[in-house]
Amino acid sequence: MIPDNTLQMSRQIAASPMAVWRCWTEPALLKQWFAPKPVETLMAEVDPVPGGRFNSTMRVRDHGDMTSEGCVLVAQPGARLVTTNMMRAGFVPVLIGTGDFDFPFVIDLTMTAQDGGCRYDVRILHADAAGAAKHNAMGFEQGWGVATDQLAALAPMV
Repeated sequence: MIPDNTLQMSRQIAASPMAVWRCWTEPALLKQWFAPKPVETLMAEVDPVPGGRFNSTMRVRDHGDMTSEGCVLVAQPGARLVTTNMMRAGFVPVLIGTGDFDFPFVIDLTMTAQDGGCRYDVRILHADAAGAAKHNAMGFEQGWGVATDQLAALAPMV
């Protein structure tokens, strides 16, 4: 049973776990797939080590530019990446009410070799059920689904 504060999805991607890792951790690759089109990722900064920076800026039509700053919590190349918007680089906490989208979350990604490709699992943990519901209402399934399709198209070429 999925806790009511968690959103998740899984996909099989026809690429190695290391290729998927690279698409998440190399800014030039991340910018190509990270936002569901027509949203553009204008800037990406990734330092894939615990305490490292995970920042991006997206241009959303009719909403302008949205910057998201965060911190890498876990970095296991080709296996797992965990980030949060509740801290900035260096594990510096964010003041309550100043985080992205007004709800705190942790993104926990796992990449596992399976069937000649990669089982890609995404779990997004929110502080409470209300945060998960708000994120879901923003279009979690559709947005993350489209972005994951874009990732799945890019990763085999990496």
